[in-house]
Amino acid sequence: MDVKSKLSGVVGAEHFSEDPNQLQAYATDFSYTAPGAPAYVVKPATSEEVSQIVNICNENRIPVVPCSSKVHFFGASIAKEGGVVLDMSRMDHIFEIDPENRRVRFEAGVSWETMTRALEKEGFRVIMPLTPPAQRSVLTDFMEREEPTNQVYDYGEPLQAMEVVWPTGEIFRMGSASVNGYPESMAKGGNPSGPGLDFYRFFQCAQGTMGVVTWTNLKIESIPKKDKVLFAPIHDLNYAVDFLYRILPRRIGQEVLLLNNVDLAAILAEDWPGDFEKFKASLPPWTLILVVSGLLRRPEEKIAYEMNFLTQVLKNEFQDLTLGENLPGFPGLRNQILPILRRPWPADKPHWRTRVKGASQSLFFHTRPQLAGQFVDLVQAVAYEHGYPVSDMGMYIQPIEHNRACRPEFTLFYDPKDPEETAAVRDLYCDLAKTCLSEGAVFTRPYGDLAPIVYEKAASYVAHLKRLKKVFDPNNIMNPGNLCF
Repeated sequence: MDVKSKLSGVVGAEHFSEDPNQLQAYATDFSYTAPGAPAYVVKPATSEEVSQIVNICNENRIPVVPCSSKVHFFGASIAKEGGVVLDMSRMDHIFEIDPENRRVRFEAGVSWETMTRALEKEGFRVIMPLTPPAQRSVLTDFMEREEPTNQVYDYGEPLQAMEVVWPTGEIFRMGSASVNGYPESMAKGGNPSGPGLDFYRFFQCAQGTMGVVTWTNLKIESIPKKDKVLFAPIHDLNYAVDFLYRILPRRIGQEVLLLNNVDLAAILAEDWPGDFEKFKASLPPWTLILVVSGLLRRPEEKIAYEMNFLTQVLKNEFQDLTLGENLPGFPGLRNQILPILRRPWPADKPHWRTRVKGASQSLFFHTRPQLAGQFVDLVQAVAYEHGYPVSDMGMYIQPIEHNRACRPEFTLFYDPKDPEETAAVRDLYCDLAKTCLSEGAVFTRPYGDLAPIVYEKAASYVAHLKRLKKVFDPNNIMNPGNLCF
């Protein structure tokens, strides 16, 4: 029996495709990564089917590219060397919502839209990154370590015990999911680090090069009873960072983030492009968004305590910062912004990252908050040298771990139908990456053009990573052409 027949036999003919038109749907994403069509697409429904497919491909040395949804921004799910795309969209079950242990167990194909609706019915939510697309896989965002806008919780690791399929086809459960009787065991999979062996970081930001995560547990939190949304127009970024240093270590606020006028205008605009141009011109250079919330117990008192603290800090230490429930010129914004922060981007609207010009490329990294302003100046200077209009660049700063660190993100909007503009943005992106890396930026996801730039500086790490890859994936079938493999 040939490979095609074996793969089709595992998932059924209706979930197997070699139709060129269908294959082309997997050949590109929202990045400028060169197209790459697979030879086949298979859609498994269970972990056992995933295991069989990976085993067949391993025996025949055929590349496998896991794909949890069709919404990708970094080229990670493009079949750069052909082979089989493992489309896991059929694996879209939420197995259990566990309020006592504040976790949800779900499969790789569960989308943000499905997850948020299911949790809302139970009074819970996921602490989510900024505006994830409704149809994007929840697991993908957390495997890629997207930073949530809410940093008040100790979320060093939001993912908990999970199940994976190794590149040789074995099914493996990690952490407390490995104990006998799971998921009915006492542990309920609530501990990602034991008692069983745990390799969860091995799979994060690996773009499917180390194996396939089929399901996982994720921390959840109660939906607040009351919220107060606050805004501060920011003209001095360093002053705002000092303010965040003062309040975030005291765990003040839930969602906290800084957006420049371009990103915020793109997010808020309804009538396109009129609203976008108008908002961009009238918004301050930066806007601080801070949400103060009351949870299940005595919500009014919690909000009153935090507001009193903020009032005293502003009065005694930061008199030049105006923090209020309204942003001048934007009445009613507080009612608009909270759903944007706590729900996925609607499926019936083009994502704001693609609306400005059709496509975008984002450069993001970790640094210390007091260096954020310096990186902003540096990025703008390099963009100016390349002829990219600084006034058209989106910028977003996400505080991390009570402002111990931060994640600056710079978004370069471009027209994907214009080859010259696309090439210019690619050149700028690579130059920015090299420049920021030389100044101490920490790139947590070396995808695409970033991979050779980052790994060139980490020869010892690359050598160890390649040895591990050889142990777990001896035939190098898992998404070859990514990272340093």
